[in-house]
Amino acid sequence: MSAHPNPGLVRSSPLTRFRLAPNPGPMSLDGTNSYLIGASGSAGVVVVDPGPLDEPHLQVLASAGAVEQVLITHHHIDHTEASARFHELTGAPVRALDPAFCHGGAPLADGEEIDAAGVRIRVLATPGHTADSVCLHLPDDGPAGSVLTGDTILGRGTTIIAYPDGRLGPYLKSLRRLAALGPATVLPAHGPVLPSLADICRKYLAHRHERLEQVRAALQRLGEDATVQAVTDYVYTDVDPSVRGAAESSVAAQLDFLRS
Repeated sequence: MSAHPNPGLVRSSPLTRFRLAPNPGPMSLDGTNSYLIGASGSAGVVVVDPGPLDEPHLQVLASAGAVEQVLITHHHIDHTEASARFHELTGAPVRALDPAFCHGGAPLADGEEIDAAGVRIRVLATPGHTADSVCLHLPDDGPAGSVLTGDTILGRGTTIIAYPDGRLGPYLKSLRRLAALGPATVLPAHGPVLPSLADICRKYLAHRHERLEQVRAALQRLGEDATVQAVTDYVYTDVDPSVRGAAESSVAAQLDFLRS
C-alpha cells in the first residue's frame, strides 16, 4: 500500500483509503481505521467510522474531499465518538443501523444500495459482534470487490462477541453470509487489510467451533451450571488481564448459545 498525499491517508484498495486514528489499545489494536470511499476522479467521498473525538484526525478526513455521507459499522465508542462533531464539521449525514447513532440522516437498512462518491455500496446487516453491526460491500472495488467489515472481522486475531448485545448464533450466520461473497478484499476497522473474505470467514468459523468444543469440555468437567468466570479460567488459561473482560464476554455468549 502506498501513502496518499494527504497526511496519514493510505491507499487500501482501488476505491478506498484509510487513516489510522490515534486510539491504540488492547481492544482497538493499533487504533481504528477510518475509511474514505471514492472513485478516481470523484470530488466526493464517503467516510466510514470517523472514530474518536480527535480534531486533527477529523480535519484530515474532512479535507480529503466533499463528504457526501458518513456510515457507521456499529455503535462502539471507538467508531462513533466523533460522529456528532464530524456531522457539524462537514454537514454530511451520519447513518447507522441504530437510529440513536444517526445525525441528520436516515438509518441504514439491510440490503440497501447506496450510490455515492461514484461508488456502489451495499449494506449488509451482520449482527453478532453487536446487534447493530453492518458490513459494507463494494462489489466494483477491484476484481473480487471488497468488504468493510467493521469489527465483525479484524485484520489480526478474532473479534469478541459483546454479549448480551452481541450473540453467537447471529454471528455464525453473519460469517456464513460474508463467506458467500468469495475472495473479496477484507477492509477491517482494526488491523491490516486481508485477502479473501471467504478464507477468513472459514477460519473464523473453525475457531468459533473449536472454542465451543472447549466450552463443552469445561461444562463436562465443572458441571452444567458452571459460572462464566469458572469456564473462562478453564478455557482461557493464559489470557492477558487487559482482555479478561473480552474473554468473559465471549464465554458468556458461548454459554448462552449452548444453553439455548
